[in-house]
Amino acid sequence: MIEPRILEVRTRILKKNDELARDLRARFARAGVLAVNLVSSPGTGKTAFRKGTLARLVARGEPCAAVVGDLETDNDARRLAESGAPVRQIMTHGLCHLEADMIERHLEGWDLAALRYLFIENVGNLVCPTSWDLGESVRLALLSVTEGEDKPLKYPGLFNTADVAAITKVDLAEACEFDRAKTVANIEAVRPGMRILDVSAKTGAGLEEWLAYLADRRAALNPPP
Repeated sequence: MIEPRILEVRTRILKKNDELARDLRARFARAGVLAVNLVSSPGTGKTAFRKGTLARLVARGEPCAAVVGDLETDNDARRLAESGAPVRQIMTHGLCHLEADMIERHLEGWDLAALRYLFIENVGNLVCPTSWDLGESVRLALLSVTEGEDKPLKYPGLFNTADVAAITKVDLAEACEFDRAKTVANIEAVRPGMRILDVSAKTGAGLEEWLAYLADRRAALNPPP
C-alpha cells in the first residue's frame, strides 16, 4: 500500500511543476528570452563554461542573466558575477534538483523583456534534474573528458531529455586518453542525431559554435499569440 501512495504524490507534484513550467516557457517566449538549463554531474566545468558564455555575451552587448542551483554556498554565483551579468543563487538545502517554482521566485524584480538569454545552472546531478521541467527552451547535457565514455549509457535519461550535448574540458582529452569516437557513439545510441559540441572553458574552444547555436535557437522562438 505504500508504493502506490508514493507514486500518487509524486505524480501530483510533477504535474504541478509541469503546469508552472509551461507558464514560464510562455512567459520567456513573450519576452523573447531563450532559457537554457545546464545539467551535469559535479566537476564537469559547467560553471567555468557558463562564465565564459556570459562574459562573451556581455562583451557583445547581448543582455543575459543567470540563476545557479547548489545545495549550499553562493560560491558559483559570485564566480559567475565576475562576467558582468546579473546572477542569482538558489540554495536548495539538500534538494538534489531545481524546480519550476524556485525559478519563478528568483525571477522577481528582473525585467525579462530586457534580456535575451537566461541560463539556469542546475544542481550537479545526472538523475533527479531530468524529471523536472524548468520552462527552458534548451536543455544542455554536459559530459567532461574526465568522466569516461560510458556516461551516456549509464545515465540515458539525461541525454534522452536534452536538446544538445557538450563534451567539456577537451583541452585535457589527450592526457585523459579520452576516446571521443566511442563517446559520440554512446550518445548516438541513446539519442540519435543529437547535436554534440566540443568545448573548453580554459582555451575557449567551441564557445563560438555554442554561441551561434544559442543565437539560432533564440531566433526560432515563437511567442504564443
